[in-house]
Amino acid sequence: MTVPVRLAKRLTEIISCSRREAELYIAGGWVMVDGQVVEEPQFMVSEQKVELHTEAQLMPVEPATILFHQPANAAMNVNLASPLINADTRAADDPSGIHMLKQHFVHLTPCMPLAVNASGLQVLTQDWRVARKLIDDAATVEQEYIVEVAGVLPPDGLKLLNHGLKFNGRPLPPIKVSWQNETRLRFAIKGVQPGSIAHMCQSVGLQVLAMKRIRIGRVAMAKLQSGQWRYLMPHERF
Repeated sequence: MTVPVRLAKRLTEIISCSRREAELYIAGGWVMVDGQVVEEPQFMVSEQKVELHTEAQLMPVEPATILFHQPANAAMNVNLASPLINADTRAADDPSGIHMLKQHFVHLTPCMPLAVNASGLQVLTQDWRVARKLIDDAATVEQEYIVEVAGVLPPDGLKLLNHGLKFNGRPLPPIKVSWQNETRLRFAIKGVQPGSIAHMCQSVGLQVLAMKRIRIGRVAMAKLQSGQWRYLMPHERF
């Protein structure tokens, strides 16, 4: 019986590569053990069949950023990321072409959390540059919301929403608010604070029924369906 060895060691023997190269191949999802992809270089093998994918690329795994259409009532945090974002919930029409790896689903940082009961675009990332942009510089990034409301807006209500209201005792900066249809308002706003949009609507006699974020910076949710996710493409910037 063959003595078990690390998968990385077995791969070096099969294709005559360095240990570092073997680890890159394995981490990149290019190595199969008995037909199943294994991404852990320390995985122990003995007599199993080890194969390298014919299209294998010897490249370090880049940190992933995931765009998720968060359903309402699904508060997002690190502990909830794994069950909600997985291979089964990836959008079938994800245009990124990124090779999906298990390690893309670990150490994800949620950025710009949605308000309670809100839905829409959520970003989770392994990339410190994206996290810095959306967390440290959040006040400068415009977000777009569609807010379904009930009630009657007074004649000066839209003007007040755009500029003239306070939140937590401080004047709110000018924003862009317009009607999308008879029951839905479009908010384009920077530096969103928890509860600020609901407070603004209540201040002009409107009740918020539903709220959906459809854009963060220059990245829109577009056709991404509720509960599904896709990768941020290399050319997309917030």
